[in-house]
Amino acid sequence: MPQDSRFFVGVVTVSLVLFLAVIAVGSEAGSKRRNVLFIAVDDMRVQLGCYGSVDVQSPNIDRLARRGRRFERAYCQQALCNPSRASLLTGRRPDTLRVWNLSTHFRDTHADIVTLPQRFLRSGYFTRDIGKIFHNWRTKIRGDPRSWSVPAEHHFATHGSDWVYPAGVERSGGKKEVSQSLAVEDGAYFDGIIADKAVAELRHRAKRDEPFFLAVGFWKPHLPFNAPRRYWKLYDPTKLEIPERLSVPEGVPDLALHSSRELRGYGGVPKQGEIPRQLVRHLWHGYLAAISFVDAQVGRILDELDRTGLAASTVVVLWSDHGFHLGEHGIWAKTSNFELDARVPLIIAYPGIPHAGESTDALVELLDLYPTLVDLCDLPAPPGLEGVSLRPVLEDPTGVVKRGAFTQHPRPAYYGGETPPIMGCSVRTDRFRYTEWRRRKDGKILARELYDHRRDPAEMENVADAPPDGEAFAEAAALLEERFGAAQQ
Repeated sequence: MPQDSRFFVGVVTVSLVLFLAVIAVGSEAGSKRRNVLFIAVDDMRVQLGCYGSVDVQSPNIDRLARRGRRFERAYCQQALCNPSRASLLTGRRPDTLRVWNLSTHFRDTHADIVTLPQRFLRSGYFTRDIGKIFHNWRTKIRGDPRSWSVPAEHHFATHGSDWVYPAGVERSGGKKEVSQSLAVEDGAYFDGIIADKAVAELRHRAKRDEPFFLAVGFWKPHLPFNAPRRYWKLYDPTKLEIPERLSVPEGVPDLALHSSRELRGYGGVPKQGEIPRQLVRHLWHGYLAAISFVDAQVGRILDELDRTGLAASTVVVLWSDHGFHLGEHGIWAKTSNFELDARVPLIIAYPGIPHAGESTDALVELLDLYPTLVDLCDLPAPPGLEGVSLRPVLEDPTGVVKRGAFTQHPRPAYYGGETPPIMGCSVRTDRFRYTEWRRRKDGKILARELYDHRRDPAEMENVADAPPDGEAFAEAAALLEERFGAAQQ
């Protein structure tokens, strides 16, 4: 063979070896990409053992907190399922999406927006939804098919249809009694079925060489409070620490309150007037039983993640779409801007997280999850995200990523028409929660609230007319104006 030919063959051989090496390295890198286990719970306020609640039994969520970072001050962008979930899953605020109610699908206003799971799907991930992740819309679009590799399951129903029916009785979707306590297996309700399917999916994923984004959405502890009886038996209702004072704050404007219509639509609850103290205790009992029911399902999934070895390469996120009132401030359920509705449990855990088990007091928002997860998984973030990555706080729990967290809610709480006539715009700073109730047509401020969390963490005294710290209040007002625009006095 001529010398030139030998040289050519040598070059080709070396090039081929290098090419194959690059492919091998790329394949290995691809197989080591972090997975995401994305766990959503519905209407769970910050009342868990890991958050200091002495009443609640939540051992599985507590152990997840010990493996990761617990966020003490995480806030939803609106305390209602659809706007909150749409905001989190698109990384945009409700005002950007123009989604403030239960019926508007975000693709009605932003048809081509790329959702969080869709971003992973486009990056080669297998994405699957088991349970309620997107809102269960009352429109022809169910969930968001573009976001998933396979059709979503158990994602569309009414909460009233999550009920145990006697033999021969057809399942229906209307509201039933406010609670149900039966000696049934976990799989009698949606969340037990969802956990079964999530465990099976993890077993299947462990056999596949592709990264995954598995979203598991639990329907509880949303009303009605129906959990298998064994979870009710975890609690002695006579010993639950129920606040003695379930009344409206001093100086609170009427706009801050609502009729508690969600609760009052269930059987066994007065349609108006005071909720009897015995029923209050029963509702607290049912809510905690539902939390423990969800916690048990989370535990089954975490156990399977460990058993399959997937925990070594998976980011686990647990979040709630908003908080919940159990009679505090004289209201029930959600749709307010109070701390109990705006603040949510949020836990992020992954192998090698620095300072595992430590909490952070950093102010964060649910819409920060989108940029955080693409950051942790080294994916490109799409333009237009309005949150920030929480990686600095995950690496250092003493870090700070923002000066305020924003929540809003319209009045009427469940409005009709194209836009709500009144919007409550709220900011939570290190010290204060400051809220302005604005008329949308001209921006006029109709009412204001200011709660000093150093002296009044329960938000029982509106001090808007006499702020205790003028400089800190001015900062809160400036942040509110920066986010929502200037309002008319």
